[in-house]
Amino acid sequence: MKVKPLATVEVVPVLPENISSLRDLAYNVLWSWNPDILSLFQALDADLWEAVGHNPARLLREVSQHRLTEAAQSPSFLEHYDRCLRFLERYMREPSWFDKTCMPATPADVVYFSMEYGLSEVLPVYSGGLGVLSGDHLKSSSDLGLPLVGIGLAYRQGYFQQLLTADGYQTETYPENDFERLCMTPVLDSRGARLKITMSFPGRNVVVQAWRIQVGRVPLYLLDTDVPENSPADRRITYMLYGGDRETRIQQEIVLGMGGVELVSRLGIETTVCHMNEGHSAFIQLARIARETKRGLSTDEAVQLISAGTVFTTHTPVPAGIDQFPSDLMDRYFGHIYGQLNLSREELLSLGSRQPGIPGQLFNMAIFAIRTSDYTNGVSRLHADVSRSLWEDSWPNLPHDEIPIDYVTNGVHMSTWIDEHMAALYDKYLGIEWRRNPDHKELWSKVRDIPDEELWEAHLVGRNALLNFTRRRLAEHRARTTGVEMSAEQLEVILDPQILTIGFARRFATYKRATLLLRYPERLLALLRDPKRPLQLVFAGKAHPQDDAGKALIHDIIYFARSQGLENRIVFLENYDLGVARYLTHGVDVWLNTPRRPLEASGTSGMKILPNGGLNLSVLDGWWDEAYAPGLGWPIGRGRTVPDEKTQDDRDAQSLYDTLEKQIVPLFYGYEDGKIPRRWIASMKESIAELVPRFNSNRMVKEYCEDYYSRALARSRHLMEDNCAGAKALAVWKERIRAAWNGVSIAGVKTTPSATLSSGAEVELSTQVNLGTLQPGDVEVQAYFGPLRADGSIAFSGYQVLEADSGTKGAYFGTVTFPESGRFGYTVRVIPYHPLIGNPLKMGLVCWAPVSVA
Repeated sequence: MKVKPLATVEVVPVLPENISSLRDLAYNVLWSWNPDILSLFQALDADLWEAVGHNPARLLREVSQHRLTEAAQSPSFLEHYDRCLRFLERYMREPSWFDKTCMPATPADVVYFSMEYGLSEVLPVYSGGLGVLSGDHLKSSSDLGLPLVGIGLAYRQGYFQQLLTADGYQTETYPENDFERLCMTPVLDSRGARLKITMSFPGRNVVVQAWRIQVGRVPLYLLDTDVPENSPADRRITYMLYGGDRETRIQQEIVLGMGGVELVSRLGIETTVCHMNEGHSAFIQLARIARETKRGLSTDEAVQLISAGTVFTTHTPVPAGIDQFPSDLMDRYFGHIYGQLNLSREELLSLGSRQPGIPGQLFNMAIFAIRTSDYTNGVSRLHADVSRSLWEDSWPNLPHDEIPIDYVTNGVHMSTWIDEHMAALYDKYLGIEWRRNPDHKELWSKVRDIPDEELWEAHLVGRNALLNFTRRRLAEHRARTTGVEMSAEQLEVILDPQILTIGFARRFATYKRATLLLRYPERLLALLRDPKRPLQLVFAGKAHPQDDAGKALIHDIIYFARSQGLENRIVFLENYDLGVARYLTHGVDVWLNTPRRPLEASGTSGMKILPNGGLNLSVLDGWWDEAYAPGLGWPIGRGRTVPDEKTQDDRDAQSLYDTLEKQIVPLFYGYEDGKIPRRWIASMKESIAELVPRFNSNRMVKEYCEDYYSRALARSRHLMEDNCAGAKALAVWKERIRAAWNGVSIAGVKTTPSATLSSGAEVELSTQVNLGTLQPGDVEVQAYFGPLRADGSIAFSGYQVLEADSGTKGAYFGTVTFPESGRFGYTVRVIPYHPLIGNPLKMGLVCWAPVSVA
């Protein structure tokens, strides 16, 4: 018989006093970018370490008391423990880049909101690129010492786990996260009880608790509705990442945004500067507006104040990727606070409407975020251009190049993604300074001096690790799906350590074209079966559970390999996560990326191979559009697109095969001295030296700090002075400007009557402006100029502010200089001006001279 327990109890080991700080090391995910700390936990119990999936917090709950006692008496373990503890203590207290550079300008916290965070595979509260970017942002903020606080959601199931059937079809499982066994601690109030906040939902209150994850110096707080006080339905609000229907999504985004603002308020953290990473968290603005109106500001004044301190980063290149909610759903969840905001229903809904005033529009979270943020950016140079096109109907009077969406190109956290053998090589030849300053270009130039043999050997270590990992994964899959163990002989022929290895790993959405390489099978087969210069392919990635087309792509790859007898040369690794990504990015020679341009907002997976010696082969999209240069990798296509997708796919596939056959394969197998491919290694060095210092998250976070956070804090504080006098004045001024702008016109422009000038010559011009009821101080009159496009319009390159003629009302004059040769155009425009405004173009009010840009 089986005896069932009357009760259960978990017995956890007690840490010996002399190693009690193991808990501090386990509950700070600094270990996710410090291999020495991870190896300390592995040394406690290597077998258990594998069994718990490399989870330090769980290891400390399950390791035997006997093993802890042994470790506490082991000189080698204690030496290792002391070294790790000294590193943690030094890391947490040493002066940082922020302390030395930005402290006077940005001494307040920046509150960073994101729907997901990819910190480690043992913290499965992420799905893909957005989460990995958020995690790397926090890690670099910690390294640089930024006073940043992260806010997200704690998902009991997180994103799904991918299982492939024996036939290669994706299935999904949803294992629950046990927060007690993750490196998360409950947030407590001043009495030591769980800190809980209450949120008003339709017909009931929803209680929210929080968990804290320490990311180096940065705290991350995750909100959780799975508490006894809530109904079963409300407990499931934060259950699954990107799960459920549209109502679940709005509930999650209310908890993230409005609940996040309430949480940081309870923790005593100001939301003077907030960064919304994608539009999921945009409801923070409603909470902040409500807070300021309770303090006595009008709604317009509150909007001026919170916008000045808000950064919005958009990651989406297509409208379908943006959350939108129908008005009846907005009424259901926000009808009770319309009055609190001093906004009518129509006024609030118009903040999220692409074309305010037209009934029946969906409430667009990106539009709402843009309208209530003074700083908006895309995540690559090309993506900013795409985003301007996406939202240009919101600024019909502005030229494309001046639509107020800038860019900060994404980067990756180098210490997280670099192979430890490559890191040791850089320590040897660059010094450890590269770890503190991975964006130091002169430092990385020393890579060119690393002996070819040593660089190649370090890279091969990563490739062999990928090979061994792949064999283990495939053996586990075969045993699980068929019950048959793979023999040593069968495993030995899977992948070859001497063969050119190409990796493709990303979300299996159709626009990413995972099967582009299979488009002309005969050319691919010739490459795979070449007896002297073959290649091998490693794929990984998940399709969304409802994306049948994406799932079909996975099956197509697996079926192709099997049908052609190439399972040893084409492999698919199931359940792509951060752990799988590290093996891939450490081990591949070439990273393949084939999206339809321009649908890749940025992409960061190809950046992760850079410090590991991998080279990129990619469509000129996202970050690669600005990164590529001859000798640093290869482009697919020429950066031009055609409307017909089939034609575009054919062209890109042909370019891909041509590049492989004529450039990549010959270069890789060019063993001139019979030992190593020196010309290939030269390309590796150039890629590392030129691209690593540019495409890392330290550079990215520094840009956010210097170009956005510091400016946002300075403007916010200026508007707050004297009981928010600046915000009040700005709100009144904007209302007056909008009401009077139709009365502004340019009567005419007089200019130098010459069609041909010498380089460096000046053009004099004057203009007469009718301001209506506005005053000269309300506007700025500019000469707008730039090269002429083929269609005759001006490609903006700059402007010159014209001076007012004190003797004639409304008269302005000035000069324009053209230092370069070519065909240029110029015109005159009037825009609003106020000393407290951020970017006046965000108002969308521009008066152009009668003959101006089309």
